[in-house]
Amino acid sequence: MERVLVVQHEDPCPPGLVGRWLVEDGLEVDVRRPYAGEPLPQGPGALDGHAGLLVLGGAMGADDDAEHPWLTTTKALLRAAVAEGLPTLGICLGHQLIASALGGRVERNPAGRQRGLVAVGWQPAAGTDALTAGLARAALAPHWNQDVVVDLPSGAVPLALSPGGELQVVRYAAGCWGLQCHPEADASIVAGWPGTGAVVPEVRAAEAALERDWRPVSTAWARLVLGGRLGGAA
Repeated sequence: MERVLVVQHEDPCPPGLVGRWLVEDGLEVDVRRPYAGEPLPQGPGALDGHAGLLVLGGAMGADDDAEHPWLTTTKALLRAAVAEGLPTLGICLGHQLIASALGGRVERNPAGRQRGLVAVGWQPAAGTDALTAGLARAALAPHWNQDVVVDLPSGAVPLALSPGGELQVVRYAAGCWGLQCHPEADASIVAGWPGTGAVVPEVRAAEAALERDWRPVSTAWARLVLGGRLGGAA
């Protein structure tokens, strides 16, 4: 069974729905919690034995390496994954870490924190992208972030923008994508984030639609991890 290395940055941000979907699609998830002392692979061949890399969200900033030293290791893993062409997916902080690792820039959003369900503004490039082609139909996605990617690395392609113009889905390189939104978060996960009481009911009411719209994206990524061996329609 192919394994995906999953980097989790804190207890309230687990793999959630995406972790379940990947397992149901035939992958093994190797979750590492460096904040709890679980080591991340390092050095040459660090990603040997893994067919994909998934980096999750967290409350820290993408460049807070001094306070959270494993971020430096995570960014090295991301650069290695891109260099090797290993299928890579970043969610929220993970998306921002990809940008930082590859030479982009992350800053506090001057428009303020994004929270709750936010409209997804798919761009024309999403229609031909290896991850989102034929799947870019989600109208809404859960968000909970105050930082955003403000400068993309060279070669990165925006696939979706939020209503305020913030980058929402990005293809950073062949096989590497970042999602500012949280497709892994159902209402029970959102309820564990600070100050979300008012948005939990709207997320709970939308759970069926969110799973319908975002699971195909997870399945498309799983198919890439499996080298196209996952059958059926995305």
